[in-house]
Amino acid sequence: MWHWLVGTIRTYPEISIFLTLAIGFWVGKLKFRSFSLGVVTSTLLAGVLIGQLHITISPNVKSTFFLMFLFAVGYSVGPQFFRGLRGDGIQQVIFAVFVCVCCLLTAVVMGKLLHYGIGLTAGLLSGACTISAVIGVATDNINQLSLPADQKKSLIDLIPIAYAVTYIYGTAGSAWFLSSVAPKLLGFDLREECKKYEAEMGKTEAQDSLQSAYRELGVRAYRLTNKNSVGRRVRDLEAMLGERTCVERIRTSTGIIEAEPEVLLNEGEVVAVAGRVRVLVAKSDAIGPEVDDKELMDIKGEPLDVVMTNKAVVGMTIGQIANLELGQMGRGVFLRKVVRGGQEMPVTPGLKIERGDALTIVGATRDVARAAKYLGYVDRPTEMTDMVFMGLGITLGAIIGAITIKIHGIPIGLSTSGGALIAGLVCGWLRSVNRTFGRIPGPALWVFNNVGLNTFIAIVGIGAGPNFVSGIKANGLGLLLSGIVITTVPFILSMYFGKYVLKMKPPILLGACAGARTTTAALGALEEAAGSNVPALGYTITYAIGNTLLTIWGVVIVMLMK
Repeated sequence: MWHWLVGTIRTYPEISIFLTLAIGFWVGKLKFRSFSLGVVTSTLLAGVLIGQLHITISPNVKSTFFLMFLFAVGYSVGPQFFRGLRGDGIQQVIFAVFVCVCCLLTAVVMGKLLHYGIGLTAGLLSGACTISAVIGVATDNINQLSLPADQKKSLIDLIPIAYAVTYIYGTAGSAWFLSSVAPKLLGFDLREECKKYEAEMGKTEAQDSLQSAYRELGVRAYRLTNKNSVGRRVRDLEAMLGERTCVERIRTSTGIIEAEPEVLLNEGEVVAVAGRVRVLVAKSDAIGPEVDDKELMDIKGEPLDVVMTNKAVVGMTIGQIANLELGQMGRGVFLRKVVRGGQEMPVTPGLKIERGDALTIVGATRDVARAAKYLGYVDRPTEMTDMVFMGLGITLGAIIGAITIKIHGIPIGLSTSGGALIAGLVCGWLRSVNRTFGRIPGPALWVFNNVGLNTFIAIVGIGAGPNFVSGIKANGLGLLLSGIVITTVPFILSMYFGKYVLKMKPPILLGACAGARTTTAALGALEEAAGSNVPALGYTITYAIGNTLLTIWGVVIVMLMK
């Protein structure tokens, strides 16, 4: 039975890929307290285990999935990458470049000191800096070297060994260091600094509900009996109630009508008022007694995701947008959350809205539709992916990346993988500029990103399996210690650079450290320790720059270690 199973897998190697993915995703989700291997590391180790069966898989399969992954990465961060190159983001761009250069130089220095050579040093950079894409980019560039095929394979097989040893501390160690050690080294209380920053941005205890306003909204009906309300226009009553309270509908003697701003309110009429419940309760006496009128309060509403594209309001703060005198644009509309680059931002009146931000607004259907039309593009759920856009993007990027120029006999080029990344950046940016084409829904992007990466990693592990154990025995401890150095030293240098040279706010500085090192786990640990998502303000631009530069370092490190 066993011999038949092994023979079948060797005959049909695609089976081994799916088996590796199944094991990797299952083990990667297991947790011991707060510790988890993560899907990528688990998939690599599962591939190594299955690779002991000496299975041969075409390298074209690996390259195909890797190009898919890199394009998805570029597409995701493209808007933040190009936005960061101008305006207020330039400080974070400089910081991210500094972090990435420190990571590269630290890896090269450790590789030279310990005589690790190209393969192990590339794996060190990839694992300790948690940038899995370096495995593929370095592999592509090693294959371009003028070396015998067996020597190339030997170098390539060393990459996943160093990656596996160093990746765990690269992830867990980064989260621990940034959330627990870094604030002490810099001499500040992370939670207090976040509160202080939120206060500077205009957030108060009463405004904590801005992020969860939808749950605190309500609609109540009141009979107009108070003389201060009777005889007034709708807009006057709304102004008196304040805090963006909105009269939605009115029951008159002839029936129910929509409440337009200039409509006069008469004694005895019933008004349906939408707003924050605390406001409605506190100021109900200014209107009249509350009544139960289900028909009147049956207002159709919906949350709507709107991608900000209107140049007239991009760069404004939430407070400025809310106070714009643009007819009825914002009337009856409440902000639920702001998502930038996949990360939820702290919603305060002082938060600047950038092009490409996704705003979730709520209110009556007619109100949110009116606001959405002014603010930007309604991002409604869809299952369709623009495969023409994606296919052409990867094709053009890979062709451009395949072009190499020899300088003193050394081939210089992005490689097809680097080209796919750049193509993704451009395509993602184009999508943010014009939302009429190039759509890749979130679930599809998840597949391209996660399945693309982990299929690539699975094949790497399967191919490296036969030599993996001997490599661990020969270099394991040295790789582990080197990985700790490469993970930690760039953080220390960058923290002081950000604090004393760039004068960055402490919570944003630490968020930028996590972003430049593309470590989402570290951002999560920071937000948990801070009790705030202020650190996310430093994450998106630096993540875009870090993801791009650290991936490109896969080319550079091969050149430097040659």
